[in-house]
This record gives sequence, structure tokens and C-alpha cells, in this order.
Amino acid sequence: MTKLENISMVKEANIYFDGRVTSRAIELADGSKQTLGVMLPGEYTFDTQAAEVMEMMSGELEIKLPGEEDFRTLHTPETFEVPANASFDLKVKTVTDYCCSYIQE
Repeated sequence: MTKLENISMVKEANIYFDGRVTSRAIELADGSKQTLGVMLPGEYTFDTQAAEVMEMMSGELEIKLPGEEDFRTLHTPETFEVPANASFDLKVKTVTDYCCSYIQE
């Protein structure tokens, strides 16, 4: 989906890693939550609370998900899932635009 309709957005940005990763939280009409953001090149470790589906809108990165031993390269467009209460590593190669959808269980 390239256009989101009937959303509520939190104006204040989520800022991580000294401003190298930013996002804005939105809520869709059905009550589901997402963040829309940008990651600058760098290496990052993220922790999850809820399960997530990450959709890369543009960019290139390497990812190592829980249980994986090696990084693998992802190119746009690509989507990956991360379980709840987990940690995953990213090596962002180019400026990457993303959408993160939170899975309510």
C-alpha cells in the first residue's frame, strides 16, 4: 500500500542513535499501529516488544534476525518479520525509508 488514509499521527518524532534513525508513529482507522521512518547508514541493534513487520520502501541493508548466525543483504522492496521480545541487527548501507507495522497478538 503506497498511500495511508484516515490516520492519526503523533507529531513528535522518535529519534534513535543520535538522530541517525527517526520515525513517526501513526494509528490507522482500524486501530493498528505503524511507524514510518528513515535510517541513515550505520550499524544498529533494535529490540522489539511487539512482533513487527518491516517494509523497506527504499534503500539497502544487511540484517541478522534472531536465530540467524550471518547477515544477509536485503534490497528494496523487501519485507521481513521480527518476533516480539527479540533483538535484531542491521547494517544500513544506504539511506533507507521504512514502514514498521506492529502485530497485535
